[in-house]
Amino acid sequence: MTSADYTSHGAVAVIRLDNPPVNALSASVRKGIADGLDRAADTDSVTAVILTGAGSTFCGGADVTEFNTAQMLAAPDLHDLLELIESFPKPVIAALNGLAFGGGLELAMCCHYRVALASTQLGLPEVKLGLLPGAGGTQRLPRLAGAERALNMIVGGNPVLARELAKTALLDRVVDDDVVAGAMALIQEADGNLTLKKARDISVVLPNAEAFFDFARGAVAPLAKHYPAPAKIIDAVEAAVLKPFDDGLKVEAAGFAELLEGTVSKALRHVFFATRAAAKISDVPSSTATRPVRSVAVIGAGTMGGGIAMNFANGGVRVTVLETAQAALDKGLGVVKKNYESTLKKGRLTPKQFEERLALISGSLSYDDIGDADLVIEAVFEDMDVKKQVFETLDRKAKVGAILASNTSTLDLNQIAAVTHRPQDVVGLHFFSPANVTKLLEIVRGSKTAKDVLATALAVAKQIKKIGVVAGVCDGFIGNRMLHAYFRETGFLLDAGALPQQIDRALENFGFAMGPFRVADLAGNDIGWAIRKRQYAEHPDRPVPRIADRICELGRFGQKTGAGWYDYKPGERAAIPSETVTKIVLEESERLGVKRRKVSDEEIVERALYSLINEGARILEEGVAARSSDIDIVYIAGYGFPDFRGGPMFYADTVGLANIVRAMRGFAKGYRPDAWEAAPLLQRLAAENRGFASWGKSS
Repeated sequence: MTSADYTSHGAVAVIRLDNPPVNALSASVRKGIADGLDRAADTDSVTAVILTGAGSTFCGGADVTEFNTAQMLAAPDLHDLLELIESFPKPVIAALNGLAFGGGLELAMCCHYRVALASTQLGLPEVKLGLLPGAGGTQRLPRLAGAERALNMIVGGNPVLARELAKTALLDRVVDDDVVAGAMALIQEADGNLTLKKARDISVVLPNAEAFFDFARGAVAPLAKHYPAPAKIIDAVEAAVLKPFDDGLKVEAAGFAELLEGTVSKALRHVFFATRAAAKISDVPSSTATRPVRSVAVIGAGTMGGGIAMNFANGGVRVTVLETAQAALDKGLGVVKKNYESTLKKGRLTPKQFEERLALISGSLSYDDIGDADLVIEAVFEDMDVKKQVFETLDRKAKVGAILASNTSTLDLNQIAAVTHRPQDVVGLHFFSPANVTKLLEIVRGSKTAKDVLATALAVAKQIKKIGVVAGVCDGFIGNRMLHAYFRETGFLLDAGALPQQIDRALENFGFAMGPFRVADLAGNDIGWAIRKRQYAEHPDRPVPRIADRICELGRFGQKTGAGWYDYKPGERAAIPSETVTKIVLEESERLGVKRRKVSDEEIVERALYSLINEGARILEEGVAARSSDIDIVYIAGYGFPDFRGGPMFYADTVGLANIVRAMRGFAKGYRPDAWEAAPLLQRLAAENRGFASWGKSS
């Protein structure tokens, strides 16, 4: 069976890729194209071939479902197919009817001519997987679009509209509609005189090439420590300028092979697949009907509530924000307007979009005004009694079938649902601050949450351009439960001999966007303090560091109070190491009778990450997370974990679980040995020489 359709239109054969949703170059598509070309070659009446895509897409590139399978190399492989097209004895015209990405654009560049819809997006996004284009893209695009434009497209990985490339050799014609008709017109106008143009035969002219590439290498140098692909791309594009085509292909192939086997690309590819896997729930079929969400209500106009409202307005959904006092409502809506004004000034919104989005958000002081909402999201203070009171009211006021969601970050969703007569309609939608920016949406599944509610929550995440990850009920769910273990260990590191700025620096050098103490100052130390107070009452025997409490007792809640773990100058966000905090840290070590010692950056990273990973293992074994890759996505999308490390659980597998267990045993011989009991799953997998990725596959 092939996935390419062959039709004849007089002297022109049309081969149409047909592999929804993006006409990816699967083995069957590649075979279908090759079979169509063979048929056209054997038909004397056919004088030219048009290659196009079914639907509104030309070709989205390689078929990701075939990665690491025999099908990826099945004949003809992509290189064989591109060589077949380029050397074809009759003109082949690519009719780009929609996006052409990656291998799809490389396919088009091997054709002798290219006609595109003006709105078509063209791009080589392989850099986002830690790779470079591996089928001639680094050699043909500079010849067709110019070296500078090509380098920008490949290093950036972002698409460019066909209309912007209309004057380059990449496109022979740009049309506004019916691209196949445009290709037919090109053939007819040539009256049989179309030559077999090949991108490989074009010479790249670039004055001062050496200086240009030196500048380019300098520009990507800050990325090179963690992301090797941009530097390899520059090497390949430079070869396109300075070397013969076939020699340039060798440079490209060598760079591709090296990157493919590197840990960074493996990590980024893991993130790519993990993001897609997160949307799949084993007992909720993809065919599950979802509930309509045409209107939303948000309870609470604070920073979080306003950010949540903006998400839905950005997606074109009407939102009502409910508050208990007019002053609080006015303040919250004012912040929303200010945020949109800032976006408008930066040119990321048009004046029309600004007005449309503001018009979608209204305020109210009465639950009666949200009775018709399809989805209600509670975003009030993180207190169980307060949240229960809200849900008791929603149970009376919300319409039948409305989804009732809590934005709780730690509390027991089942207790919240139990105060209603419709626990099946209750779900957790945990947004992360700033809610209108951070990509993660932790979707908490209660014990009675209906499957269609869960399916709707995942659909809503996609609608508002969030990455939805489903978690079970426990204190902190996936993200914050692990974060508590991570913060606890960094607190113990303070007791032992480190200071906040050293810990932050070590973890930022590892790749975190921000260290834990800078994060705490940004989020507000009072938030964590309130959670800790609850946990102290619930778990009085759990060992915890107390320095964070002493910081909060002084009113040092972070940037919003001008002081936290760091000092801040008025109106500035730069973190300044605090003598006050250093004094508290030293006093606490003395109070505990701990002799302070020098703690290396390497030890800081290991102790912080291994505590995170150990808690992740417990979460995985308990079923709070469905798969280890879900944990990785939570931490990359919501907590600033470096994507080039693949997430905490993927990183653990690269280190080796046996090595982690061995290190933890060493830590247990020092300060706070009670914090280093390895999770049963971690011990078991380490003993079996397995990784977290294998959990659930053969367990």
